[in-house]
Amino acid sequence: MIRILCVLVLLLPLPLRAQEPEDMPQLIVDFPETEAIPGQPLSLRLTVLVPSFMPKPPVWPSLEAPNLLVRLPSRSTNPVSERIGGETWAGISRHYRISPMVPGQVVLPSQEVLVTWQDTGAGEARQVTLTTGPIAFSGVVPEGAEGLDPFIAASDLSLTQQIEGEPGTMVPGDSLTRQVTVAVMGVSPMFLPGLLAAVDLPGVATYPDEPRLSETDDRGALSGTRVESVTYLAEAGGGGVLPEVQLEWYDTDDGVVKTASAPGLELRIDGPPPGRSAPLDPARLALLACAALLGLGMLWFGLRVLLPALSRRRALRRARVLASEGHAWRELMRVIAAREHVALRPALDLWAGRVGGPDPRRAAPVEAALLALGAQRYGGQETGAGDTAWTGLRGALEVARPSRLKNSEVSALPPLNPKRASRAFDRA
Repeated sequence: MIRILCVLVLLLPLPLRAQEPEDMPQLIVDFPETEAIPGQPLSLRLTVLVPSFMPKPPVWPSLEAPNLLVRLPSRSTNPVSERIGGETWAGISRHYRISPMVPGQVVLPSQEVLVTWQDTGAGEARQVTLTTGPIAFSGVVPEGAEGLDPFIAASDLSLTQQIEGEPGTMVPGDSLTRQVTVAVMGVSPMFLPGLLAAVDLPGVATYPDEPRLSETDDRGALSGTRVESVTYLAEAGGGGVLPEVQLEWYDTDDGVVKTASAPGLELRIDGPPPGRSAPLDPARLALLACAALLGLGMLWFGLRVLLPALSRRRALRRARVLASEGHAWRELMRVIAAREHVALRPALDLWAGRVGGPDPRRAAPVEAALLALGAQRYGGQETGAGDTAWTGLRGALEVARPSRLKNSEVSALPPLNPKRASRAFDRA
């Protein structure tokens, strides 16, 4: 039994040696500075090293947290190599720029990096999750800048103002636009606060535009602008003072608090005060009253007299259309086009009763077409013959219709042979 235990003790280190930590991927955290002025960046670098190579890039953490601005500078991820235990390890490094947005302590919880690496001993790719410890840093307000609210630190800051319009000679309907632009260097413009506060001036309507932010990142050096614009529309007499714009900021180069400002201005609007209007002339009031009475009288006349007359006229016109030969003809053509045997005879009789002159139903072509149609329906002929019969009936009716080429009310020329024409009608 003792011999067996000794053998096990000798064999135990052999498998453990292949799993020793020095043969596994490593994560190096480089965070040299842990204090920064709010808005200024700190440099954080995470480096992953493996004893062989990585077939896939690591999955890096985002480091997102409240009141924290995280940036990846240009070429933030780069390949690296390092000698460990006499061997060259391959790796990848990622560079972060993190900026506290407010004063105070910030602690990031442990971050995870998913690494895929080639295990040459096992001959396969493996995955491992490497974890950092908590990452702590602080936003520190420099001495003399404790009273800044909001706190803004930059290497340079300028404030300019543009006015479009004449503030001292406005009348109702005029407008004035005030635009303020702040340019900063050494900090993102998103740290800049709103500048043009809302004002309530009598006789003035205010229309602010959405602030416009523009940011530039030049190899980690941030700069940008914030533009605010408000349009003031004169609606009535009044006006007032638009206050001065002031912005205090901390100059990181000089180490002092500075103030950028733009002067205020006064709006003067000539006209009746809000809620009051110029008195109307009595003659104009009388004219408006007469016009209103005239309009009401015309409306009453239209509703009581013209509207019923128009309704009766429309009804008579519709009745004449329904009783006309043209309406009966269109209905007959519809029945023929739809191949409606049941509705054919009533439609034909209705139309024939409205045709002046000889009965078109007695015309020889019409009678022949009707006989052919009946033979097709009751004689069991083919469908194609039925279509031919319907087409023939339509053609015969178009020939028999007196108003086919000219209005039936216009007298036709007398026939060249009246006797022959009379005999033809008698035979029909």
